[in-house]
Formats: sequence, structure tokens, C-alpha cells
Amino acid sequence: MDSRPAADHIAQRVVIVGGGTAGWMTAAALARFVPASTHITLIESDAIGTVGVGEATIPGIRLFNQMLGLDEAEFLRATHGSFKLGIRFEGWSGEGSGYLHAFGSIGRALGLVPFHHYWLRGGGAANPASLWGHSPGAQAAMAGRFATDPGRPDLPSGLAWAYHFDASLYAALLRRHAESAGVVRIEGKIASVARDAAGRVEHVALEGGHREPGDLFIDCSGFRALLIGETLAEPFDDWSELLPCDRALAVAGERASPLPPYTRAIAHGAGWRWRIPLQHRTGNGLVYDSRYLSDDEAADRLLAALGGEAIGAPRSLRFTTGRRKRAWVGNCVALGLAAGFLEPLESTSIHLIQSGIARLLEYWPGQTLQPVEIDAYNRETAAEWLAIRDFLILHYHANARHEAFWAERRAVPLPDSLTARIALFRANGRFRREGDELFAEAAWVQVMIGQGILPAGHHALAETLSAHELDDFLNLTRRHAAQVAARLPTHDAFLAAHGAAPAQKVFA
Repeated sequence: MDSRPAADHIAQRVVIVGGGTAGWMTAAALARFVPASTHITLIESDAIGTVGVGEATIPGIRLFNQMLGLDEAEFLRATHGSFKLGIRFEGWSGEGSGYLHAFGSIGRALGLVPFHHYWLRGGGAANPASLWGHSPGAQAAMAGRFATDPGRPDLPSGLAWAYHFDASLYAALLRRHAESAGVVRIEGKIASVARDAAGRVEHVALEGGHREPGDLFIDCSGFRALLIGETLAEPFDDWSELLPCDRALAVAGERASPLPPYTRAIAHGAGWRWRIPLQHRTGNGLVYDSRYLSDDEAADRLLAALGGEAIGAPRSLRFTTGRRKRAWVGNCVALGLAAGFLEPLESTSIHLIQSGIARLLEYWPGQTLQPVEIDAYNRETAAEWLAIRDFLILHYHANARHEAFWAERRAVPLPDSLTARIALFRANGRFRREGDELFAEAAWVQVMIGQGILPAGHHALAETLSAHELDDFLNLTRRHAAQVAARLPTHDAFLAAHGAAPAQKVFA
């Protein structure tokens, strides 16, 4: 029985332009939540490839899958996925350096005071790496262990997890899910877009003559931004002065064994490279600034770092970091790469699709398109993108590498918003989360401390514990993290029992 509401609304006909991860995530979510009378059409062409670099995620993806009713084990089998407890940043403070941005909790707060203030009072600044001894997620990740049930239901584990997966297989899974819920897919290339007298999108025309009219259009056409950019000419806010990497190469490599339950982000002389462990292969990529590294040099650097044979040739991607000033214009909403691009340093690409969909559902149009609601959507979207942009800039700014690219990153003036956050943290370890921004205190604290931004003091209320009580508290949180990790099976063993993908056929 269909549980969606049946109600009259302006968006009776929804046309999604483009497939891939963004298009099929949108189609599956709308099919689940919008009124049953809505006709949802997705137009895509098999002849148009997808970018396919967004194979690592953050914990919010679990909620999206749960809302669609996707079973976790089914999802992992279908996408050849693995579990992810965080991101290991290697070399950002010089060769040999490293830290983990772990998901989940670090220690625990006491009253009004976050945990890291007690850690600072206990001398943590003199031994920054000790912070992760209080993180169950970090301890489990570095030991190669994982389970969704840590074995002590009477105690909070502090674990949170996301996934690594094949984005093309995820899109295929969502396509099956959406089409079974009534979404109609049309194969073909769009030849032209027509606008009505008010300047809104009226219909799209395909090669061959078919016209598809709609009330609400969702632009998931990738970097081309066919509707929001080419048709509606919404300006693009270029952030390349702050995040200047403009190229990426991606190639598959041999499967890692054992499978680490974390993504790797490894700095190199003109950017960074990723390693994403899947059940059947390893996703590898190299992000770089073309002013400091040629395409041929980048390919050589990527292939030399694989540690095994490449599967296919590297695929090239050119981009400009930034976003459309407005993601919702008239009757068109841009999602995914059509809305903008932030390099996958903190695995936010798929999350931005997900949050855009959630925000669209929050402001789903009723009898009329209300400008005040469209403005609210755009205002909230802009705030989210800006906060993530600042978080990415932090990684580049707080580096200790000697190469010219990295020296330039340290010297470039920061946005006022980021300057204020760093100054507040340097003083006494304080962090203020603004509104509903994505990354919470634990994330910012790990990156700042991991890359050498250390507070001069700590919260005065952390002094309420006696020295003996402080030692007991820190020892307790450290033991808890170690014990949670020790109780877990290996990542490989848990994955084999909870979501192992079918063995791939090998052809001679």
C-alpha cells in the first residue's frame, strides 16, 4: 500500500535531467516521499558517462539508505561496499606525519564542557597524538576492526560509520528501487530546452523530437549544468583562489588485503591522492593544481603509487571549485555537480546531494511556488556549502610541507569566517557550530589538532575536577576506546558475514 499523501500540488510533473548518483538518489527519494499523484520522469543517456569519483561517504548516508528501506547487507553486496570509520590524512604536516579524522565520539563531555578541554588540561597539547587514544572509532580503524554491534549493549560504543562503494553500482541499485516505485526513465540526449513567458523551464526536447514537459525540473546533468547554467544562466561563484586544485585523475587498482576500514588522503607536492578500499578493487585518485603539476607528471605519480597493477587507464577530470549562487531558480533545482563542486577531500559530494534532496522535500511546493520558500532553500544551501568550503580550506592552510604549492596555501588570506574560527580555537580550544552546518566540533578539533593548531589554554570549567579525578576520567575514556576496539572482529571477517559481494567472474 502506498503511504504517500495524495494532494494537489504545483509539482504534478517532475522531470529529473540526468542520472548517475545524483539523479537516481533524487528519483528514489522523491518516489518514496512526494505525493502519490506526482509523475516522476528521469531522462538520461547511456552514451553520456558519469564522473564516478564519489565512492567514499560520511555517516549521514546511512540515514538516507534507511529512509529508502535499503537493507545494509543488501546495499553492501550490490555496491561491493566496505565500511568506513574515518579518513586518515597522511603527509599534510610533512612526510611521515599522519592523523585520523575519525567518526563518532572522542571521550565524552562532562556537563557543559566538551571532552577535549579535559584532555588539554591533562597535558594533551604536549602530546597531540594522544587525543585519538580516547576515540573508539580511531582505535578500531587503525586496528582494522569493525562491527555494527560492539558487544556491550549496556554501554554506548561511540562508534559511527559510513561506507566506501562503487558509485555506478549504487546508482544502478537506486535505479531499480526507483523504477519499482513508479519512476519512468527515458533514454536519450536532450537537444534543447524551452522556457515559458515567465522565463521558467517549460519542457526539454530530446534528439528525435520527443518533448517532456514538467512543473518542476531537477538538474542533475553534472558539470554541464544544462538547466541551471546553460539555460537559466545562474552565475557561478568561483572559489579557485581558495581551493585551487583543478584536475583529478582516477584509476582502479587491485583489492587491498586486509581491507582498511578508512579512506586515505595522502598529500603530495601539488595536492593529494585518495585510496578507497572496496571489496573487489581499490579506488585511487590524484587531485592536483595544474599550475604546479602537468597532466603527464600527475599520471606518472598516480600509477607509481598504486602498489600493484592498474585496472584500466586513468580517467581525467577537470573542474573549478565553487557553486551556483542559487541552487533553486524558478522551477529548476540543481543537485550534484550541476549545483557546484567541492573536491572529495572530506567525502562530502554525495552528502551534498543528500542534503539538497532533504531540503527540497522540506520546501516541497504546494499549490504555488513561493519565492520566500525558494529564498530560504537557497540561503540554507549557501550556508552549508560555505561551511564545508571553510573546512576544506583549513586542511590546506594548516600544512607544514615545503613545496611551493603548499607554501602558497599557507600564505593565501583566509575567509573572515575561517580566520575567526581558528583564532577562537587557538585561544582556549573553543569551537562554535553555526546553525545546521555539517561538521560538528569533533571533526574540526581533530583536523586542527592533527595539523598543528593547538590551543594556548582550555575551558576554565575544566578546572572543576581535581587532579586525581582528571586522571581517573582520562584513563576511563582511554580504556573504553581500547576495549571497544578489542571486542570487534576484523573488518574483513565482519564484511564476509554481513554483506559480502558475489565473486566476480574472471575471463581469460
